[in-house]
Order: sequence, then C-alpha cells, then structure tokens
Amino acid sequence: MKLLIIRHGDPDYEHDTLTERGRKEAEILSDYLKEVPIDAFYVSPLGRAQVTAAPTLEKKHMTATTCSWLREFSLRLTDPVTGEHRIPWDLKPSEWLDIPEYQDPDKWFTTPFMRTGPIEESAHKVYAAFDELLAKHGYRREGRWYRAEHPNRDTIALVCHFGIGCLLLSYLYHISPVLLWHYTLARTTSVTTLATEEREEGIALFRCLSYGDVSHLSMAKEEPSFAGRFCERYIDMDERH
Repeated sequence: MKLLIIRHGDPDYEHDTLTERGRKEAEILSDYLKEVPIDAFYVSPLGRAQVTAAPTLEKKHMTATTCSWLREFSLRLTDPVTGEHRIPWDLKPSEWLDIPEYQDPDKWFTTPFMRTGPIEESAHKVYAAFDELLAKHGYRREGRWYRAEHPNRDTIALVCHFGIGCLLLSYLYHISPVLLWHYTLARTTSVTTLATEEREEGIALFRCLSYGDVSHLSMAKEEPSFAGRFCERYIDMDERH
C-alpha cells in the first residue's frame, strides 16, 4: 500500500483558505494527481486543505472523507517564561536543541512548554485515529510495526498540513516530531510518498520514497511558495523571521 501525505497550497491563514497563488498551485497539483491512481482521499476539515483537494477530486470524479484528526496540530501553548501564546512546532534553536527531551520520541511532550496544553493527549488521539485508518485499509499496528492483515497495492491520499504531517511521520518512524518540524519542510502542495515493505511475511513497515516532492510545480515553471520557511540570513529582513 502507498500513502500520499499532501500539504495544502499557499495559505491565507486569516481566512483559512488559499491565496491566489495557492489556488494556482492546487490546480497544478490536480493536473498531476489526476493521472495518479488513488483509491481513497482523506482531508482535513480546515478550509485551506478542502480548497486544495477540490480540483483534484473534481478531475478524478471522487469524493473525500473529512477527518477531524487531520486538522493542523496547532494547539495553543503558553511560553512559561514570557507568557506568550505559541504553537508546538515553532521553536527557536536555542529553545530546543540542547534539551534532551525534545529529541526523545517518548518524552518530547514532557517539557515545561509542552505541558502547558493537552499535547500528549492530543497526539495520542491522532495516533489512534491514524492506526484506525490504516487498519481499515489492511494494516494493523503491533508495537512498532504493522501486521499486514490484508496486504494490498491501494493508494490512499491524506490532504492536510505540515505540522500534522510531521506528527504522522514521526509516529510511523518512532522519532520525535520536533526533529521533523525543525529540520524538514514540506512545501505547499508537496507530496510525500510512503510505501509498505513486507520483507517478512505479515510484517509491514512504511518506507518514505520521497519527501515533500514539488516536481509538479517545477514542471509547470511555478516557483514554490516561501510559506513555512524562515529567513536564510538574519539580515534578510524581507523574509520571515
């Protein structure tokens, strides 16, 4: 089985939709995905994901299942020092690199900052829903691997967000999502492809074949959006800080 984790297009966060650029990206994505065999779509309830999925669903004459657990993982946390409200996947290097708990897949949610919200409970709800979905498609989790109860070559697509996408990947690979949130970036309308490998009968792992692929934008000569990135140099004041 293959999993496609697709990030939404260039976002208009204020109105929870896409910018004009994002709508163009979504159309380009749909021209690519209309040729890709996909057996089921699951979409975040947030507007920017719904609008991203719409052109593809229309061209493929398909419908999608909206899943509340695919919404962005943007809990409202409180900085214990400044009192500032922040999201869990936006930490500065000095705030996490030297703290061992953030590197640990079983302890990343135990720091004073993370404990200011129900992040452990929320993460485990996502894990449980993800496992329920995979079981529905034939792969049931047992410890750190999946029992291939009904091995298949189906492809399922999840249209969602960067933060939640990293959380799902970190769960599959038993690593801290903090590492993915800060060391990787899935660009807007990027496609991350994973495939099961069953080297031992009945035991499946999900292997990443490509991460954050935006070749569909390159082929359309569309420059990927800067969304999600930060300044390459601190002196670049015209870039996001």
